[in-house]
Amino acid sequence: MPDIPYPVNMTIWEVDFYRRPLRDENGEPLWELLICDTADSFRHNAFCPQAQAGREWLVTRLEDLVVSGLALPETIRVFRPQAFNLLQAACMVLGITAEPTRHTPILKRWLEEHAREYPALPNYTGEPYHPLALEQPPPVPLPEKLWGDRWGFTHLPAADLVEAFRDRPIPILVMPEFLFPINLNLASTVPIPGVVITAGRRSMSLARWLQEARPVSLNYIAGAPDGLILEAGLSDRWVVVTFADAAVRASAQTFESRKQQSHGLHFLLVQPDDSGMTYSGFWLLKQD
Repeated sequence: MPDIPYPVNMTIWEVDFYRRPLRDENGEPLWELLICDTADSFRHNAFCPQAQAGREWLVTRLEDLVVSGLALPETIRVFRPQAFNLLQAACMVLGITAEPTRHTPILKRWLEEHAREYPALPNYTGEPYHPLALEQPPPVPLPEKLWGDRWGFTHLPAADLVEAFRDRPIPILVMPEFLFPINLNLASTVPIPGVVITAGRRSMSLARWLQEARPVSLNYIAGAPDGLILEAGLSDRWVVVTFADAAVRASAQTFESRKQQSHGLHFLLVQPDDSGMTYSGFWLLKQD
């Protein structure tokens, strides 16, 4: 598993630090540090005995990279909740921002590649291992004091999505460029599904709460009753609404079908009313 040579002027890394299905010569579980940049032009990995897996080891390893001639990034992105606190503590020592986010595509692809290599190693334990698996807590209801008056499914053509919201005076506007339809190679006619919540006087309170929760995706879950689940943060799950109406169920199924067409891209819009003049929050979302 050789390192790829270091480039210069790197500002964002994707990082994981967690236990692997490997043991050292003393039979102690091994942790592995994986680092890559967002262009996949740099990769670095290092193993650590579980007894040493902590802030000090991480700081030392990152400082060693500086000694080797590598400039530390401004930000690291971490998707694994169990790794985030350790990495955040090390980053505080080094003046790096640690960003919790599920969007670490290069790192996740590398983790899956690594997982296929482990069984060939002599210190492989054979234990069940899923490199991207995270604990899925049961969803909890959205706080009642935030809930709006009405909600519904909608959609916009990919060609119109960015222009419809990018230049509007929306207090909370989250539209990362990597999620623009053109950057996902979506045809201009593909319908991008969305959910609109009309919340009246609670509109800004709901939008601020959502921003703090860091929305990731909205998913329809069939059940008794059916539900719309918000995936947020690194592993949080919220029940946005439940329903048993057949017409709403059909709309929810169409919503999911359109998400498949849009490579998972969808959006969430919070507004005080349905005049189309004022919005409180807009988020571009993407299901992995």
